[in-house]
Amino acid sequence: MLEKLLTEQANPASASIDILPTEDALRIINGEDRKIADAVEREIPAIARAVDAAVAAIERGGRLFYLGAGTSGRLGVLDASECPPTFSVPPEMVQGIMAGGEAALSHATETTEDDPAIGVRDLLARGFTERDVLVGITASGRTPYVLGAVAEAKRIGAVTVGISCSPDSELAREVSIAISPLVGPEVVAGSTRMKAGTAQKLVLNMLSTGTFIRLGYVYGNLMVNVQPKNVKLVDRARRIVTQAAGVSYERAAELLTESDNNVRVAILMGKTGIGREPAERRLAAAGGRISKALAVQE
Repeated sequence: MLEKLLTEQANPASASIDILPTEDALRIINGEDRKIADAVEREIPAIARAVDAAVAAIERGGRLFYLGAGTSGRLGVLDASECPPTFSVPPEMVQGIMAGGEAALSHATETTEDDPAIGVRDLLARGFTERDVLVGITASGRTPYVLGAVAEAKRIGAVTVGISCSPDSELAREVSIAISPLVGPEVVAGSTRMKAGTAQKLVLNMLSTGTFIRLGYVYGNLMVNVQPKNVKLVDRARRIVTQAAGVSYERAAELLTESDNNVRVAILMGKTGIGREPAERRLAAAGGRISKALAVQE
């Protein structure tokens, strides 16, 4: 069974990598890595559907969950953990669930990935509901831990997304939205932390970042939900307001003070000349999206 999986095949390009000079071996790895972005690009339509599903879920009070085992699980936890510091969102909005729990992040406990019931248990322990979105992540597309959780999420009525690197995988057949970047055999056979893991990381980056762009946490290409809570973030907030509103660094500091350190409100005030309360009303009417708020009339 496993020997038929694309992720388990031997790669002819690296057949003699163990006897090559170091630079030559690394060039083979780099050459294989170049194929990853193309594989992900082919999945952009599916990734876009997943982004739209996540946006819709969050707008109705739902959350985005990543769930996986081994490398896939660690990547999900990593992406989820980066959302609060990047976009200043509550940690419960994007959550990563890892087979084996927190201990498995640094000490492999891959035996838990063979039990679908544990996947169900771990998902329900987070209070997962039909309003949420579950993203199952498994390079092979057959990990029982992930498949069990996906089946439960479907039973509940939630949107399910699957990220796998095998063609027509079991996971892809089970989920609402299948994302399948086919990166081919690994440089080291079966080491899916490499090409498959990199592809999964790229997809997760696009999924979370795309979601928060659509939710208005980005204006232009600036992170406008930054919370100026330390010296570095105060400076970053001022520079963002300076650039977005077209004002001086000094005026940006004044706008932040007037807006109670709300970067989006400060930008709108700076661009329109209106006060804090009208700016807050405009943003509320625009769902927090600065671009739409600029078109809102009082």
